[in-house]
Amino acid sequence: MTAEQTAPVRLETARLRLRRLTADDVEHLYELDADPLVMRYINGGRETPRDEVEHEVLPRMMRWYDVRTDVGHWAGELVSTGEFVGWFGLSPVEDDPADLSLGYRLRREFWGQGLASEGCRALVRAAFNDVGADRVSAETMTANKASRRVMEKAGLKFSHTFFAEWPDVIEGSDLGDVQYAVTRDAWLASQSRSRRSR
Repeated sequence: MTAEQTAPVRLETARLRLRRLTADDVEHLYELDADPLVMRYINGGRETPRDEVEHEVLPRMMRWYDVRTDVGHWAGELVSTGEFVGWFGLSPVEDDPADLSLGYRLRREFWGQGLASEGCRALVRAAFNDVGADRVSAETMTANKASRRVMEKAGLKFSHTFFAEWPDVIEGSDLGDVQYAVTRDAWLASQSRSRRSR
């Protein structure tokens, strides 16, 4: 058995399994970050060097595992095949355990299948039901319409536009960035409305 096959599972949806990342995920993450379209709205499409993925990116993503089991980053796999889809994450904003930031990155071949929304919805649910979050937020470039749709489908609402300083020249960065967010009370109210409409 590989380390991936025995890594603890965070949660499972109809199509996705979110498990802890392991050192064996270096190639998965490197291939993900080597796709210029995946990286388009992150650094303008530049590949992340494998050495950086192994010694900086992956350790940073795994840093919460020694402290908490309910937040961090997880590898997303198809339940049906175990194939690596990408990663999903919940991270405290400025170390506030009740204010969580939602993130994800998927391999291009899995775009447009609703997997990002499915994984993000499950993590938002876990944030409020299991972690005790008061608020969940996510950020992306204004121009990244696909990620904005994922945030909306995950139950987050547009909060505001801001202008971050990007180290790389990225097409569309002149339009700024957007934050989407949902509070515990708003999320619970939306769940109640959804149950009543069934």
